[in-house]
This record gives sequence, structure tokens and C-alpha cells, in this order.
Amino acid sequence: MRPTDLVITPRGLRFLGRYIPCSGGRGGIRSDKAEGDGATPRGTHRIVGMLYRPDRMRRPADWAVPIRPGDLWSDDPKDPDYNLMVRTPHGYSHERLHRADPLYDLVILTDWNWPYAKKGRGSAIFIHRWRKPGHPTEGCIAMAPQNLLWLAPRIRHTTRLIVR
Repeated sequence: MRPTDLVITPRGLRFLGRYIPCSGGRGGIRSDKAEGDGATPRGTHRIVGMLYRPDRMRRPADWAVPIRPGDLWSDDPKDPDYNLMVRTPHGYSHERLHRADPLYDLVILTDWNWPYAKKGRGSAIFIHRWRKPGHPTEGCIAMAPQNLLWLAPRIRHTTRLIVR
């Protein structure tokens, strides 16, 4: 492990010598992740992107990509674009990235089941802000918005998310 890795520990997410309180999936940590199980997948995951709402914040890193109205993430195993960012209109099940609430104002993307998704293995695992402290996610990693804003400019494409 490297100091620049994001490591999930019982104390929280460890990064650059700091521990950041975070929450994971309601289904716990699993090695056999499946779509809809609410679990956070065990393993070492690369950071592959960062999305942000330019109408709500400044660009958090020079490689961050804006979330636009109509941006979605496909979570339907029947979709040929399963586990990819798509646009409206979209005839398959999806998550709206441009949300009314601030949950996805800043999203760090991992390579879970990406770029060549295996149907039903589970769609994207994001790092995003939490709904409230300690509230579980559908499998993502969530944290307080101020911690996410601190983290975002410090990570690189070489940063990994390690979930044991």
C-alpha cells in the first residue's frame, strides 16, 4: 500500500496519514458483489474519473469533468451501455447524476466492473458525499462534503481505493 491509496479501515478511510469518517454499502463488504445487493466490493479499485456540478462548485481538480443536465449512469444489466455514463432520454434503468439534492455534486469514479462490465456484477462504485453521518449507501463510499472537497484535489489517477 502507498500513502496515496484510499484505504477503508475500521476507523474510516485512511489517506495521506489522515482518517476520514465514511460509510459504505448497506449490504456490507462482499467479494461476490451483485447488482442491487447494496454491498461495497472488496478489492483494489483504481480511480478512473471525477465528476462535479459546475453550477454548484468550482472545478475540484484539473481532470474533473462537469455533470450536465441530462447526464445519467446506467445501472440496468439489460442495457448495452450498462455501467456507463449515458444521456437522457434513456430507456433503461439509470441513476440521475444531475440531481436536485447535493449527493452527486462531486463524484469520484472507481473502475469497479468498468470499462467492460459483466452483466449483473454491479454498477458503478462512486465516492460521494453522504446523506447524513454514517448513513449507508447502495454500495458506494460516502463521507462529509468538506472531507470530499479536501480529498478531491489530492487524488490522482494512480490513487487506488482499497477495500478489505
